[in-house]
Amino acid sequence: MTTKRQPVAAAAFTLVAGIFGVTTSAQALDWSGYFRAGPGATKKGSARNCYGLAGVPDGVKFRLGNECDFYGEFALSQPFKSGGLEYKATLMTDLYNGATDSGSSKFGAAQMFAEAKGFDVAPNTNFWIGKRYYARSDVHIVDTHFINLSGVGAGADEIKLGNGQLGIAYFRVDDTVADVTGNQPANRFNVDYSDIDVNPGGKLRAVFTFTQGSFTNGKTGLGLSLQHRQKVAAFGSGDNTLWLQLAQGSAALDGRVGDGRAGSQTKSVRVIDSIHWQVGKFGGQALALWMNAKTVNPVTQAKSDTTTIGLGGRGSYAITHHFKMVSEIGYSQSKPKGGNVQKLAKFTLAPTLSAGPDFWNRPEFRLYVTQAKWNGAANAAAGPAGLTGSGDGKTTGTSYGAQVEMWF
Repeated sequence: MTTKRQPVAAAAFTLVAGIFGVTTSAQALDWSGYFRAGPGATKKGSARNCYGLAGVPDGVKFRLGNECDFYGEFALSQPFKSGGLEYKATLMTDLYNGATDSGSSKFGAAQMFAEAKGFDVAPNTNFWIGKRYYARSDVHIVDTHFINLSGVGAGADEIKLGNGQLGIAYFRVDDTVADVTGNQPANRFNVDYSDIDVNPGGKLRAVFTFTQGSFTNGKTGLGLSLQHRQKVAAFGSGDNTLWLQLAQGSAALDGRVGDGRAGSQTKSVRVIDSIHWQVGKFGGQALALWMNAKTVNPVTQAKSDTTTIGLGGRGSYAITHHFKMVSEIGYSQSKPKGGNVQKLAKFTLAPTLSAGPDFWNRPEFRLYVTQAKWNGAANAAAGPAGLTGSGDGKTTGTSYGAQVEMWF
């Protein structure tokens, strides 16, 4: 991601800093962001459709030509120096609308935090407090952070330990169950030991999670995520990343809090393998996911046992420096124990104008056509409206449109 400098905004920051007697380390404000937007359609008299299995966890909805929303996030950050410290303040706003231009858009502050380094008690440790996106590890083609310690909290990281780095953090969640009267708050503690050299070209990360529902009938939870990233010569500039994740009780697989009422019988395990490659003009990313979740409803005590599978990939081939053909195929499946198997397959073809020939070059301006096919069980799980949202009982769909995606 590249960064734009905004001299006017920087001058304002510098003026304020001067009033309060603070010196800045750089006369520029960092502005960065991401957004995706564009029109799309499915058929006459219908809003466009996007295809995903109902009630299935994140990580198995393949997103190219399959996003009906628009979303943007824009961050301002400014470094300062004061009293021998190096510190930085960050503010990020975000905007979301689940449809093209109908319904209400949600505008909020996604991040607002400060961090500082150079305190005499621990000069090499970075301390932070606030609301932030934190310690995330994602697979882009499914828009999912499989490790995601984001939230409102405080912590310290960049602590050198052995041949890796240690981060410790505390988070507070005000309400873990939105549909229950009264707040259901929880505490979360994370220990993140990362960048551990374990083999040539390979690094290990271990994230430990402890959660505690801080209310009557609130439960504790434990979680563990292991991530190994390996450079692979055959993938050019790419690599292979493998995750093994376990969670129990009120802890979620991604390292955050799940249902603060969930007891020890609620257990989840997830294995993900993702590769990224860029070999000459051909680049891409692929994913294989297997997950099993056993839950016990804290109110009714009803039990469920569901296994989810996701498999797919996106490839791009540079025909010229600025024109790529991009395609994506994905398959997802969900089977509750004793129930019917939901199945969904999709394929997207997207001629694309791009800033460059590589898979990660942005912005991308895409035209796309998406074809999807699913079974009756997927319709039934989605409710009376079915997977298309119109209750027509169809098990195939075609969508088309245009989308811009960029980060800077």
